[in-house]
Amino acid sequence: MSSVASSSEESPDSAQRIDSFNGQQSVYFVPFRWWKDAQESVPCESVEKREILYTAATTGSSYGGGPMKLINNIFNSDILFDLRREGDALQSGEAGEEASVSGRDFALVSSDMWLQALKWHHNDKINEKGVKSLSTGGVDRGDVYPVQLRLSVLQETNSLAVKICKKDNSVECFRRACKIFSLDSEQLRIWDISGQTTLFFETDLNSSKDSQQQRDQEMLLELQIYGLSDSIKLKESKKEDGSTQQTNGITNGINGGTPFRFGRSHSLSFLGKAGEAGTLGLTGLQNLGNTCFMNSSLQCLAHTPKLVDFFLGEYIREINLENPLGMKGEIALAFGDLLRSLWAPGASTVAPMTFKAKLGRFAPQFSGFNQHDSQELLAFLLDGLHEDLNRVKNKPYVEAKDGDCRPDEEVADEYWQNHVARNDSIIVDVCQGQYKSTLVCPICKKVSVMFDPFMYLSLPLPCTSMRTMDLTVMSADGGSLPVSLTVNVPKFGKFEDLQKALVTACSLPEDETLMVTEVYNNRILRVLEDPTDSLSLIRDGDKLVVYRLKKDANDSPLIVFMHQKLEEQFICGKSSPTWKGFGIPLVSRLCDVENGFDVENMYLKLLSSFKKPTEVVTENLENPTEEEATDKAGTDGTTSVENKNSTDVKETTESLPDPVLRLYLTGDRGGSIESEILKEKPVNIKSKRLNVLARWPVKDLDVYDTCLLSSLPEVSKIGTKRPQETVSLYKCLEAFLTEEPLGPDDMWYCPGCKEHRQAIKKLDLWRLPEILVIHLKRFSYSRFMKNKLEAFVDFPIDGLDLSSYISYKNGQTTYRYMLYAISNHYGGMGGGHYTAYVHHGGDRWYDFDDSHVNQISQEKIKTSAAYVLFYKRLVEE
Repeated sequence: MSSVASSSEESPDSAQRIDSFNGQQSVYFVPFRWWKDAQESVPCESVEKREILYTAATTGSSYGGGPMKLINNIFNSDILFDLRREGDALQSGEAGEEASVSGRDFALVSSDMWLQALKWHHNDKINEKGVKSLSTGGVDRGDVYPVQLRLSVLQETNSLAVKICKKDNSVECFRRACKIFSLDSEQLRIWDISGQTTLFFETDLNSSKDSQQQRDQEMLLELQIYGLSDSIKLKESKKEDGSTQQTNGITNGINGGTPFRFGRSHSLSFLGKAGEAGTLGLTGLQNLGNTCFMNSSLQCLAHTPKLVDFFLGEYIREINLENPLGMKGEIALAFGDLLRSLWAPGASTVAPMTFKAKLGRFAPQFSGFNQHDSQELLAFLLDGLHEDLNRVKNKPYVEAKDGDCRPDEEVADEYWQNHVARNDSIIVDVCQGQYKSTLVCPICKKVSVMFDPFMYLSLPLPCTSMRTMDLTVMSADGGSLPVSLTVNVPKFGKFEDLQKALVTACSLPEDETLMVTEVYNNRILRVLEDPTDSLSLIRDGDKLVVYRLKKDANDSPLIVFMHQKLEEQFICGKSSPTWKGFGIPLVSRLCDVENGFDVENMYLKLLSSFKKPTEVVTENLENPTEEEATDKAGTDGTTSVENKNSTDVKETTESLPDPVLRLYLTGDRGGSIESEILKEKPVNIKSKRLNVLARWPVKDLDVYDTCLLSSLPEVSKIGTKRPQETVSLYKCLEAFLTEEPLGPDDMWYCPGCKEHRQAIKKLDLWRLPEILVIHLKRFSYSRFMKNKLEAFVDFPIDGLDLSSYISYKNGQTTYRYMLYAISNHYGGMGGGHYTAYVHHGGDRWYDFDDSHVNQISQEKIKTSAAYVLFYKRLVEE
């Protein structure tokens, strides 16, 4: 049967698979014109065998006799005829002459050849002008059906005796065979391009002893009949005068003269289920559980032109079982089987279980069912396919040499030749390019030039280099309310960058300094003071407070005030007073402080800017709400003593320290009380930071606006939509090619200084591949956090022109590319979903979302989800 049926079963051992491949493949019986159109346009590497021509004749007749005969009734008896071998068609040149091809000429081709021809006709039909739809005239698996033949080799006449038995075939298949091989006035000719009949002759010659044994030894051959099914109803193309066009195909005189059309007008769309895609290659992949990342990359590779042709061909012949860096051909076999399943006519959704199992075996990081990165899978798969298909069996030792002032062209060619001497595969042929890497020592100015291969380009997104941060600035002496401030800082900058931005935004005088803190739960969680700390340590949900402080030559200690108020909670109907924190901590220099009275005055001075206007306070006290009046009233309906004295308390607070306010020494978190600060007692200062907890009864806070004191924005409010940044793909490429110093963890050993140096690195594109894969670096990682960059990258679709970015031009190769696939990622770091957009014939794009495949307009393929772009080089006209 056909080798493209299913990928659900485990693959046998690689060596057994290769031996089986080199033995006997499925043989397809197709119209010769259909095969010839595809083979002449896209020559298959596998067609190195000679085309052998056979002419059918009546059993026992000599060459040139009458047409074949059926014994007795056509539907009740076996079909018997001889196939006379006429010679080598390639040598005679007969196969190449269009005039010699008739409606009774057929071809025997291998499954690889059939798949390649099938794909060519499909693409040719899609590209044909005026085609509006591919949903009619479909071909499904019913158009491929088996017919069992019994063959005997007749060495004396150089013929094959053919018997088609009714008992070997189903009723329907036998009925169709009778129509194909029925009595006809036109001669039947069969061109064997598969090489299978030659094997029969060789096997028979080696094993037989006499001619009688040859007649008795019957060998079974199962033909896959394609292109002759009753279900195919292809319409004739009509000329303006009503005549039939002969340039696109031929008429096959089968089934009583019923016309069948083959060749360029033959649509290879299949009859899919309702709602499913309907052409070759538009087959979804089942999500096995968080495998959308794998499905996205696989669909992009499964529509990479040269790779598809290669894996639909006899790729098994190039598998390298001896490569210690490879995987014994198992990844290549698993990928090849999967790709064939995706391109099989009539294929429904494919479950890539075998491929997933192989992937997890050789790359444990992808085992299980966790979400992964589609680009990381792509990088592993391309490298694995290369090693499994490496044509170099014994890799020679080559030593990388520096340029030593030689011409770049000479050095680049030397590096490339050394590379292909060890690495030669379809992946290198199609996907690998070369860039020039220049390192310059900042001390001795030593220049080192190397030329390295690349499989893909990982481009940074320069538009995301800035980050907007919201902070709250507190005055140094309580003379003004807090101010909200927004600054722009480098996305991956250091804390010193934030300090510089704040100094500028605050117009900071020379006698002041800034203390940047993170406030959490009404206390200072940490002080940001190390200038080398990364800004990525500051999360969007953090709340930052900046304190303006007077510079102090004596380095006086800081005093930090935290606030609590008394709240009543009712538990089981009983009142339970509880102290609860509120507001932003207040910070000042601890200067000229001797006792508790000085500390309290300093605290009230810092709070002075939060006081409500006198009119508002008086109105609130004279006209309490109904709820407040009820709370303050006694059981006999009279107002409590505390309520009567509220005005006196207000006046006292405005003139003198509030007698009810109490201050306590506490720890950094404000959760424990060490001792009360008494007015007359001196304050014992033991460290550079004095933490004070202020406890307020609720009624005494009426004179302050605690809402202002408690208002604190996040660095970047979660859910807030900021204007989406847009960057051109060319800008990303320029950022990639811009010179930059190496990081401190990536030092270069300078041969001139004999020391590791933080060299200046510059990359240049030197040699571009036929398939250019561009990875957009959307994900950033640090020790403490991960982040995804949502910038919109504006990338060309039909005309990516890299001519101005290539350093070496030989004047022979075009540097223009066309987009044909995109791997998309939706969502953030914690979760997300991968899909793929694929260009599939004409102007049509398709959205591959796991098992769902739907057409999408070209205007919708540009999104901020684009993650990996696949380009193919345009052919020079």
